[in-house]
Amino acid sequence: MAENEEPIHRTTEQARAGATPHMTRYVLGFGLVLVVLAFAVILYV
Repeated sequence: MAENEEPIHRTTEQARAGATPHMTRYVLGFGLVLVVLAFAVILYV
């Protein structure tokens, strides 16, 4: 970085170039439940 340049300050939203919805936690939770159920079915069949 050159001496004359000032640092660029960005907010979290600007750095990510968009919003982050909270759908990921539901998808991960749903997937985890499905995997546990699948293993339970495999174990008892």
